[in-house]
Amino acid sequence: MESVIRGAAIYLVLLIIFRLSGRRTLSEATPFDFVLLLIVAETTQQALLGDDNSLTNAALVAITIFSLDIAMSYIKGGSRLFRLMLDGTPTVLIDRGEPDLRALARARVALSDVLESARMKHGIERPEQIRYAVLEANGQLSIVPDGKSE
Repeated sequence: MESVIRGAAIYLVLLIIFRLSGRRTLSEATPFDFVLLLIVAETTQQALLGDDNSLTNAALVAITIFSLDIAMSYIKGGSRLFRLMLDGTPTVLIDRGEPDLRALARARVALSDVLESARMKHGIERPEQIRYAVLEANGQLSIVPDGKSE
């Protein structure tokens, strides 16, 4: 029973930490993010298993974590408020060519990162050429070109 409680506690703590840390996807992760993920994995492994390193305990913890994840997906599917709390909402970073500096700061996204994505996806060079740049709830950056030909 202790392993189930440990697994549930670590799952909830990591869920909160990752939710508060922002919306970065693995494709946008820096080497620092990768190292941080490895450290978190090692420290949580110790907390999850405690002194019992048996295969049975490891399987029990894994089943607990996957069960909680499945339960969360059902809860999110049934509750709009819960889904918004866990997944967040899209954030408009550029609106009709004008960068929203407050939204960029809140999302901890540099304008240069938005412009890099715009160049790579659409060949856009300046913010004025972007109708909308939206940081989606899943961490992806959507760019809607302005559509005006120069």
